[in-house]
Amino acid sequence: MIKIALDAMGGDRAPRAIIEGAARATREYKCHIVLVGKERHINKFLKRNDYVKDRISVKDASEIIKMDDPAAVSVRRKKDSSISVGIELLKDKKVDAFISAGNTGAVVCAAALKLRTLPGIERPGIGVVLPSLNKPCMIIDVGANIDAKPAHLLHYGIMGAAYFKYILGAYNPSVGLLNIGQEESKGTELIKEARVLLEKSKLNFVGNVEARDVYKGKVNVVVCEGFVGNILIKVTESFAEASSELLKREITKRLLPKIGAILSLPAYRAIKRKTDYTEYGGAPLLGVDGRVLISHGSSNAKTIKNAVRVTIEYVKHKLNKHILEGLEDLNG
Repeated sequence: MIKIALDAMGGDRAPRAIIEGAARATREYKCHIVLVGKERHINKFLKRNDYVKDRISVKDASEIIKMDDPAAVSVRRKKDSSISVGIELLKDKKVDAFISAGNTGAVVCAAALKLRTLPGIERPGIGVVLPSLNKPCMIIDVGANIDAKPAHLLHYGIMGAAYFKYILGAYNPSVGLLNIGQEESKGTELIKEARVLLEKSKLNFVGNVEARDVYKGKVNVVVCEGFVGNILIKVTESFAEASSELLKREITKRLLPKIGAILSLPAYRAIKRKTDYTEYGGAPLLGVDGRVLISHGSSNAKTIKNAVRVTIEYVKHKLNKHILEGLEDLNG
């Protein structure tokens, strides 16, 4: 049975939502969840939930890395934090994967320090899957590394393509490089050098893509540096929330729009499901020697349950093995 360590203290709604999500997951999926955090608090909330008794255990961790704590400093100082202890369980192979909705920087730092990166990978990358008009699209990196080099972007392309092929089922996933224009002459030196590396690889590289191409579904995988990727994701979240609120305001102003909204309710709900981050569970931290999933800081129980589902697929498909195969093709 797949065993997953879950940071019970990470996230804006921890530990209540995390534990509720874990309880739901035990009822729907065949896995064992190790809740990592302050045992007394975890047991308090566990009593309030219906869960499969032999599918949840608790690993005590006395410290918490808060969302606004400095990442590297906190990982080094708080050695008994839920993030550090969870990563240690993964390092010691006592679990198959680790999930956290806590401090993203701390999760990346702890994973890089304790697990190390896969042979040949210099920097890990966070990959987020987004819906589009055509097909899902993975953006990598969205914040693990904000000081990328051309080789890092090449590795992101290899890792994103492997994830898309083996987890999402695309035979020969297309890869694009995020730029301010499609022309080869545009972009920074980083982008120009990365483009040359990607063109020489065996990836299905289609060239530069612009931000507007992401939601058109022009490519399966969009490669970018973490600084740009994080801004793209944050703007996306903000726009989705603002659009929903503006729509509600306009609908409530007059009777006719209200009637139209009622008739269109099934369509609205379908769109909401496709754009709802809770459906996707979390983002894999690709490139580390272990399976780590990072969930949204405001994750609710539904998000955590789906994060467990995604992680089970992550483990089953042995993704790191396929990433290493992609690197061998590059060097071969």
